[in-house]
Amino acid sequence: MKPEVSLQLDDQLCFKLYAASRAVVRAYKPMLDQLGLTYPQYLVMLVLWEWHQVAPAQATVKALGARLLLDSGTLTPLLKRLEQQGLLIRQRSIRDERAVNLQLTEPGVQLRGRAVPLKAQLICESGADLNELDELRAQVGGLLERIKPMLDY
Repeated sequence: MKPEVSLQLDDQLCFKLYAASRAVVRAYKPMLDQLGLTYPQYLVMLVLWEWHQVAPAQATVKALGARLLLDSGTLTPLLKRLEQQGLLIRQRSIRDERAVNLQLTEPGVQLRGRAVPLKAQLICESGADLNELDELRAQVGGLLERIKPMLDY
């Protein structure tokens, strides 16, 4: 006999992930306000900071979209705003004009130095156990890897 599938809200993992994600983004807001970034812009900057330290084969909008699981229609307005803020440069590839290369500007690179202590402060103030957070991140990452093949990315 199959167990009955619960349709109670509190029994739904998807709801817990959704609510937790919204709460985390709200907790990040004061830090991000100090940096002049929205949460999606912060995610873009995290990838660009990674790429600045270890350059990928291609630092393109397409590669960024693949990394963040976002389409170019979502990324383009974010990137335009970050470019207007002077944090990055978008440039059409000479080899393939369909590709748009991304590069941090010096202010974009320097912004990382301001983000590190703010994130450390956020973690400290939350009282979160770092080992528990690492374990949770790994579990959610595993779930994401199992779900990604079902998606259209």
